[in-house]
Amino acid sequence: MKTEDVLDVFREAGALLEGHFILSSGRRSSVFLQKALIFKNPKLTEKLCKALAEKVKSELGEQPDIIVAPAMGGVIPGYETARHMGLESLFVERENGEFTLRRGFKLEPRQKVLMVEDIVTTGLSSRECIAAMNKTGASVIAGACIFDRSNGMADIGVPLVSLAARKFPDYDPEDLPPELQNIPAVKPGSRGLS
Repeated sequence: MKTEDVLDVFREAGALLEGHFILSSGRRSSVFLQKALIFKNPKLTEKLCKALAEKVKSELGEQPDIIVAPAMGGVIPGYETARHMGLESLFVERENGEFTLRRGFKLEPRQKVLMVEDIVTTGLSSRECIAAMNKTGASVIAGACIFDRSNGMADIGVPLVSLAARKFPDYDPEDLPPELQNIPAVKPGSRGLS
């Protein structure tokens, strides 16, 4: 799949939104990819995650042993990508503000991990997830995501395989372009909700 094919899936699901959005990073954008509208649909989710699994297999020099994803957004694509790769899927979740393995999940020392995300913008969640896995002694060999909003600019500390990549403009909230200044901002993502 190419980036435009992936965007067509977002359009089909009504998940390519336009307006004034507060991203997880705190930055602002006129475009939001509401992946929850994709992940509610098993056929669309399978289409994207199967393609991601195939791309990971073709681009990585080594096969991971397991997939780990950051909750909340990475849980479904992590699981579905793992299913297509014949692997188990775990997730980390925040406890006292930091990602950690819970629910009896464990990683073995030197176990080869593929971190799977939904969407990467700045790479913050990916880096935090990878840091949590590194504490276990496991070896994170790469990351993967459905969509890379940074178009390859986000550094997650390991190679990143993205199914699609495009740089949508995003802005510091104190330096908005005129077209966003008069539109109320909405926060459709989950980070920072209480």
